[in-house]
Amino acid sequence: MALIRVTDSIAIDEREIEESFVLASGPGGQNVNKLSTAVQLRFDVARSPSLPDGVRERLMRLAGRRLTLDGVLVLSVRTHRTQGRNREAALEMLLDLIRRATVVPIRRRPTKPTQGSRLRRLESKSRRASLKRQREKPQE
Repeated sequence: MALIRVTDSIAIDEREIEESFVLASGPGGQNVNKLSTAVQLRFDVARSPSLPDGVRERLMRLAGRRLTLDGVLVLSVRTHRTQGRNREAALEMLLDLIRRATVVPIRRRPTKPTQGSRLRRLESKSRRASLKRQREKPQE
């Protein structure tokens, strides 16, 4: 059983990641027609025992369209000419997504505008209004 270390506290078992190889378009010369160099990596986010609940929820939100209805994250990589490099790139993409999901967002505390900012806002409004008044036709 090999573990892939994501962070100091999170490690994923290799068996949780499923890889399949398909024919790729793009760079590769004649190999594009003969070899399956593109990699499709599947990781079951919803049922992974390696992920804490908070990280799982943030990862599902971060995954967006790459997440299936069953909660499986699907990453497709076909940027490199070789299968090995595409595998490494897909795994690095997955680890990067999980690392980004470990960051807990800081909640914004609502604050009231200061008296100075209110005054500045009102002064700029009155300056703008007087500028527009000057553009009017003079009354006869």
